[in-house]
Amino acid sequence: MPRSPLWWARGDRAGLAVLISSALAAAGCRERAPVERAPGIAIDSAGVEVVTSDPRNSNVYCTLGEEPILSVGTLEGADPYMFYLVRGTARLSDGSIAVMDNGSGEIRVFDPAGRHLRSMGGKGEGPGEFRIGRFIWVLPGDTLWVGDYRPWRYHVYTSTGAFSRTVSMDPSYLNRSLGGGVLANGVSVNVRNQFQPQEENFRLPEPLFVEAHAADGTVIGELARLEGRRFGQWEGTGGILWTLFDPIPVVDARGTAIAIATAREPEVRILDEEFRLRRIVRWLDPDRGVTGAHVQAYREDLIERRGGRGSENWRRFDDDMTSDRRPVADVFPTVEYVRLGRDGRLWVYPYRKPREGADWWVFGPDGDFQCRLDHPAGVTIYEVAADYLLGVHTDELGVERVVMFELRLPVDPGPADGG
Repeated sequence: MPRSPLWWARGDRAGLAVLISSALAAAGCRERAPVERAPGIAIDSAGVEVVTSDPRNSNVYCTLGEEPILSVGTLEGADPYMFYLVRGTARLSDGSIAVMDNGSGEIRVFDPAGRHLRSMGGKGEGPGEFRIGRFIWVLPGDTLWVGDYRPWRYHVYTSTGAFSRTVSMDPSYLNRSLGGGVLANGVSVNVRNQFQPQEENFRLPEPLFVEAHAADGTVIGELARLEGRRFGQWEGTGGILWTLFDPIPVVDARGTAIAIATAREPEVRILDEEFRLRRIVRWLDPDRGVTGAHVQAYREDLIERRGGRGSENWRRFDDDMTSDRRPVADVFPTVEYVRLGRDGRLWVYPYRKPREGADWWVFGPDGDFQCRLDHPAGVTIYEVAADYLLGVHTDELGVERVVMFELRLPVDPGPADGG
């Protein structure tokens, strides 16, 4: 089961405004202070291409090497090789790997053979130090942008590991961005949510705002307003809940592309670095209705994971999570995760219904479906490219290892001979 690891334009860009529904919010970390609204951004949708496919009925698979071609991490050993709460990893142009270890607050860089080269950052409040580090983006010249909060900001390092500057959001984000990333031109795409009054219990989706910020952190404008989960509670609940099976939209940004999935429609919208809607990648998804059997399976599985009602792991909040009073969505979301590959491919992980499996779907730069990929067990994926997959494996003892696998895409046999 994959873990979540893991979203812009100037007002003078001509085009049609695009409003996309979605939200990714955690009940305990929502922005409560009023935030100045960014100006809306006009999205140029001229010439948009829609590419539709049917991945669920495809038997074409990508594969990974049986063993990782790189594995760094140990239960006991030198400090640089012991990880705790890795929250990002990325590959540099010379093949070395940068790792955000949130336990130490350090960015650790290893050569292609897994030998420790250098560390930077650390826990603290000073320049280049981290409160809560999260994710790494590699820009041209191997400049590293690394997220940190609270409040949300980026620390920037040179290719040699020297701290360059901190880029803070203006207006500031109280909590981390809920998606997005940093483009090759230094523009960051960030997602902010907004507190919803509780008198609107389970009625209104929580607003989510996708904003673009310039390389110095100043806001360029609002790219999209998305609809998130519906939160609420009833008398006697142990905390704020959300409607079961409500969609959580996903936004990713990397290189020269931005991907937005509302999780309400079976599609991902792809924008370029000029904020033009270039392509809609769409797939067939006819059977999304939520049934009573799905709800019952969810409840039974949660009870089993907790060790049964009354076990030491059972919490008061679990009673609410499995209560008949908890609202349930009519249809399932369409996606759980979206990743933009460094080679321009789009990776989509569809929403997993209770007791049903899922695998990654890989789409080419032109939106054509290419293959499916079984998710590597125990691995959180942070980066994919044409020939590798990079992530973090956590074993049964909780030991974290940065791993890289060779990625083998299907070979295109080309057109048959005409004779």
